[in-house]
Amino acid sequence: MELSVTLREPHRRAELFGPQDRFLRQIRDALGVRLHARHTLVQIVGEPSQVAKAAAVIEHLQDMLRQQPHLDEEAIDVALAQVEERPAGMDPNAITVFIRNAPVAPRTEGQRRYVEAMLRHDLVFCLGPAGTGKTYLAVAVAVHLLKVGQTRRIVLVRPAVEAGERLGFLPGDLQQKVNPYLRPIFDAMHDMMTFEQLKRFMVNDVIEVIPLAYMRGRTLNNAVVILDEAQNSTPAQMLMFLTRLGHHSKMIVTGDDSQVDLDPAQRSGLIDAVHRLRGVPGIEILRLTEVDIVRHRLVQEVVSRYGDGVSRPVDAPRGERGR
Repeated sequence: MELSVTLREPHRRAELFGPQDRFLRQIRDALGVRLHARHTLVQIVGEPSQVAKAAAVIEHLQDMLRQQPHLDEEAIDVALAQVEERPAGMDPNAITVFIRNAPVAPRTEGQRRYVEAMLRHDLVFCLGPAGTGKTYLAVAVAVHLLKVGQTRRIVLVRPAVEAGERLGFLPGDLQQKVNPYLRPIFDAMHDMMTFEQLKRFMVNDVIEVIPLAYMRGRTLNNAVVILDEAQNSTPAQMLMFLTRLGHHSKMIVTGDDSQVDLDPAQRSGLIDAVHRLRGVPGIEILRLTEVDIVRHRLVQEVVSRYGDGVSRPVDAPRGERGR
């Protein structure tokens, strides 16, 4: 089989191919294919399965080069290991995580664009109703980048704001106090790695969970930072959070702007940030909709019936009034 891969940035051939084409030879020897670089194309010849893997490696390396100045032999090894782990017949959009038999794949076109944006951009905002996979896919991408060596740590952040209730002072240390707010993120992570892995990563600060209020004064390098339920941040908190972005890091901000639990007089930091930052190069803002809901089929109907929220009164159906 013969396949050609187009170079997206031909002027960076030297960085992609390595000194004296060393990286091409590394791919050739690992996968048993023949590689020929011609102008803006790389021709791959060999067994169909190995050709597909070689093409995936080259595409992956091109993605990496868009986010860093150069590659090394370790990056090639990581890319090769990733394609070797991908079982035959797996969805090509699947995101590999630590549990080998549990890849995560976007299930709608909106989710696919969301995953692609997170892989390509350093700052991504995703808004949408409950059940659209905003948090789950963000965690999956973060875990994937940790697995393949493209990030060193994951930082999970959430505002400590109750959904319409006041729970009072919670007992325990900081970790125990914030756990109830971060439970949805932990649930997602348990689908992607074993309990022992998660515990080890947290003990070693590879995975850190922190309330938004404790982010001040930090600079986060070589990390994927996820701010969940961002609609419950204030504009001042959002500014503080966004300015924590360090070198070789990504930030993913998720929230549902129809479910703001702040005081009615307080503007949501998520809504404010989207308004201010729309159109800024390098920042991607996406909105998922009801068609992207992948929970129980009734969730889509519930979201549709509630529309913009619960503030507008709904007349009782005839026959139920006065009961």
